[in-house]
Amino acid sequence: MFAKLFGKPKTGPDAVMALEKLSDELDMLAKQEKVLQKKAAAEYEKAKRFSKDKNKRAAIKSLKMKKVYEQQIQSNGNNQLRVHNQMVMLEAAKSTSETVDALRTGAAAMKAMHKAINIDEVDKTLDEVHEQTENIKQIQQALSSPIADFDEDELEAELEELESIELEKQLLQPAATSSAPVHLPAGRQPNGPILQKPSAEEDDELAALQAEMAL
Repeated sequence: MFAKLFGKPKTGPDAVMALEKLSDELDMLAKQEKVLQKKAAAEYEKAKRFSKDKNKRAAIKSLKMKKVYEQQIQSNGNNQLRVHNQMVMLEAAKSTSETVDALRTGAAAMKAMHKAINIDEVDKTLDEVHEQTENIKQIQQALSSPIADFDEDELEAELEELESIELEKQLLQPAATSSAPVHLPAGRQPNGPILQKPSAEEDDELAALQAEMAL
């Protein structure tokens, strides 16, 4: 009945558009986080390879880049939290606006019926709007944490851990044995006598000699 008399409560189209934009921004930040995680993992793998090759300088550089990506991931997470919080605040503001519209419609209905205005409801609405405005200001004033300096001792410890892992892998591998023949340099002879297999002719001569001795 009231909807027919005074129409449906209006929901601000600006709030809906803002929520859609914030939702798109949240999706984009989530995609960026995945890319940063892949880059951090790639730098870690590079550090492992450099450590295995005993390239300490390159390994340290890769570990630093991994730290940079990890800090960006943390900053990205903070931004996602801010966007999410603002979405919550905006949804609350939108709900409050709809509530205010409903209250205004009710106030208009009461005015039409009783020729009076409920000033308490107006004060309550203004207090809610003021509270939401202050909350949004506090969120906008929040700053992201600055990038901290690199801890060289921490990087050295992480590099030593990588080197220990690679050394352990090498120790666990079975020792390779070579079955290749030994080649002596030209002009060199072995110290001991070289036994050669007797030929067929020598075998026949030996048999004939043994036969004569038997006679």
